[in-house]
Amino acid sequence: MDMLNLPKHLGKEADKDVDHVAVAVDWLDACRRHDLGLLLDLYAPDAMLECECDGGSIYAGRAALETYWRPRLKAFAPDAFGLEAIGPASDGVVLDYLNCEGKPVRIVFTFDAAGKILQTRCGPLAPALDAVSVQDRA
Repeated sequence: MDMLNLPKHLGKEADKDVDHVAVAVDWLDACRRHDLGLLLDLYAPDAMLECECDGGSIYAGRAALETYWRPRLKAFAPDAFGLEAIGPASDGVVLDYLNCEGKPVRIVFTFDAAGKILQTRCGPLAPALDAVSVQDRA
């Protein structure tokens, strides 16, 4: 079946079959493999990355994403891109992982109708508060 020639309502139905969590796992696998081409192919052509880890920088389009990702995939810590947690969110997928430096990060993915990554927003993940220490402060 040629997906390009589907009526618009069928194209929207086809998007329901895209497993966005699987796309986020593919994203993480591409990072682990240092595969910049595969990583960039997961993004939509007009994708945007907002990085709070990087002081709130915004990267838009394939060339900017390549500029962002190339150095991060070349040299990274041994425990980089380790999976901490993943799950669906109201607008996409939330992934907690260890970044290229081995630091905990949360990234939120949103997707276009074709199942490509349209936007990622990431920032440092604060360590979870110990329930006992919270009770002690009360």
